[in-house]
Amino acid sequence: MFNVLKLNKIAEVGTSRLGDNYSLCDDCANPDAVLVRSASMHDMDLPESLLAIARAGAGVNNIPLDKCSEKGICVFNTPGANANAVKELVIAGLFMGSRKLIPGIEWAKTLKDDENCLKTVEKGKSQFVGPEIKGKTLGVIGLGAIGILVANAAAALEMNVVGYDPYLSVGAALKLCPCVKVVNSLDEIYAQSDYITIHVPLNDSTKAMINADTIAKMKDNVRILNFARDGLVNSADIKAGLESGKIAAYVTDFATCDLLAVDGVIAIPHLGASTPESEDNCAVMAADEIKDYLELGNIKNSVNFPCVSLPKSGDTRFCVFYKNADNMTSSLLSAIGGSVSNMENKTRGDYAYAIIDAVNADANAEEALKNIDGVIRVRVV
Repeated sequence: MFNVLKLNKIAEVGTSRLGDNYSLCDDCANPDAVLVRSASMHDMDLPESLLAIARAGAGVNNIPLDKCSEKGICVFNTPGANANAVKELVIAGLFMGSRKLIPGIEWAKTLKDDENCLKTVEKGKSQFVGPEIKGKTLGVIGLGAIGILVANAAAALEMNVVGYDPYLSVGAALKLCPCVKVVNSLDEIYAQSDYITIHVPLNDSTKAMINADTIAKMKDNVRILNFARDGLVNSADIKAGLESGKIAAYVTDFATCDLLAVDGVIAIPHLGASTPESEDNCAVMAADEIKDYLELGNIKNSVNFPCVSLPKSGDTRFCVFYKNADNMTSSLLSAIGGSVSNMENKTRGDYAYAIIDAVNADANAEEALKNIDGVIRVRVV
């Protein structure tokens, strides 16, 4: 029986896929796995029983990745599961930021006691004039699952679309509309774009990437959309850009206190993935990842260990996390003994993971593997 701790509400369409061999709980001391959405785990004690964490979403800033890697805890996310939901909100953000829809709607509400409200509307509507997006240039920073959908949707709306992603895979590129121009530098995005939308993870290299220096490289009256992570922009520089008129609008899915009620800011309360379809998709993918890993040791969509998957053969499967070093494969095989029927191992940065299926392995193989210098964790499934 596997114990799975839920730190947030996870859609039943996902959890029901785990089956009778799983016990779901909202509070248990020794979970084998954790299902989480937005709850922060940085101050949480990670018990020795914990084997995996699945984030029902793409970003994993709420999970202590370094600590998990050191303890051999596999962290999964669900890339693409909420991509359509976010794409739709980004497209809505394009219209909201361009046509001054929110200020116009709020102003109209103030006219509810005006007996001549229709005449007042006709006199006052000019203050909310905004440009059409057709024919304008959208710069898409990050061409992952969400960025590609946004780029293609904007192209279908007859925008000129330029994209930038130094890590663009061949598979992703094939999904991109041929009319989307992929450029080689962010400076090209800044110089060409009337609208800029950001779809990259938050890390040391992307933190506050939209700042005074990068804003200065943008076109006047640029409109910036951020539906990825609040830390990708410097809020003070955004406000300065709005005050100077350099930025015409900032549309964000992160209603941080420093930007609320600032003229030119449209702050949405993190609704990007808040659709029933998205929540279902994320729950299903997260549950499937957990199940495949706990029962077979297969890793798919991990953010801290290499992805390794292997059909099971032999009578014993050894799953080994270890530090990436020379001659480790031979050490692992020597410790197992017997006959190896199948094996797959991959590295990711400083870490590696191996699945080894064996027949007639040594009785002390598990202990022998644990005693190898550099081995972090061993599971027998």
